[in-house]
Amino acid sequence: MKPEVYKRNLAARAFDVARYLLFWGIPTNIGQVTSIRTLERQIRRLKASEYDELRSLGEEIGEACAREPDCVWSADNQEPIAPTLARHAEVDAYLVQSRCDLRQWARQNLPTATPNAPAELGRPDPSCRDCRRHRGHAPLSGDRSPFPRAVRDGRRMERCPACEVMDVALQSKTRRDELLAGFRGGLYAYDMVIDIGAYRDLHRHRRCQQFRQAYNGELGYDTPELVEKSGANEVYRQAMESAWETMRALPSPGSHYLLPFGARSRFLFKMDFAEAEYISRLRSGVKGHFSYRNVAWEMKQKMEELEPELGRLIEATPPWVEDPLKR
Repeated sequence: MKPEVYKRNLAARAFDVARYLLFWGIPTNIGQVTSIRTLERQIRRLKASEYDELRSLGEEIGEACAREPDCVWSADNQEPIAPTLARHAEVDAYLVQSRCDLRQWARQNLPTATPNAPAELGRPDPSCRDCRRHRGHAPLSGDRSPFPRAVRDGRRMERCPACEVMDVALQSKTRRDELLAGFRGGLYAYDMVIDIGAYRDLHRHRRCQQFRQAYNGELGYDTPELVEKSGANEVYRQAMESAWETMRALPSPGSHYLLPFGARSRFLFKMDFAEAEYISRLRSGVKGHFSYRNVAWEMKQKMEELEPELGRLIEATPPWVEDPLKR
């Protein structure tokens, strides 16, 4: 291996550990190609966000649609792209109201326990007539306990029947509003408690429905094994505790920008078997980050428990098989 390649790979592995101390406020560049209709929905969702930065971004995108384009290919192409969209893309009031309704329902009906199982796997119960009809659920983003079975699996629960959750989610919907994303679901649902850095990587997989519970930092943080081996455990711990202490002193949701990538949070990924196999196989490879490698391997293990005949088909790489110089 050439010396420059060797140094570059070692630096990349060092960053795999150091990124746990980065925080949500780190800037990121984003570009997208989309249709006008999809852009309108995006603007409405952004304007309904609990984060001021995203609400401002929704306003900026709308204003950009009413201006002359920045990239002009010809003298005849200087008209505003979508002036009508800019006038009519209002706040998604249904999204705002349903979020409040579901949080209130969660506080009244769900347990407050916060187990930290890395991943749980469930699937809809085809024997439930109401669930066959609705084919979905509503995400309870205000709760931090595991996604209830009525939400995760679509099964009835004694105190939390699936239909009751759906009624709460739909009670503020008008004819012009679209169904919440939670009503579009895959066959398998992975309920995960993982660090935010791993979520940023897994979030790129778009052939599945992804939901998250509200960020709050109450599930603690992960400590990479290499931090302890290198003798940096105390420095790492002090940095993390300092971030948490500062975050608790600030109002939410703005304080969430201080959450380090090493913070644990709860996410729900719903997908078909093909996507589960793809994520497990791709993300468990030795070139990947150790955090999502562990998640990908756990996904395979859970599939083998639930569907042995399918789980055996997933050719995932165990996390103990390593090659630090492969990127």
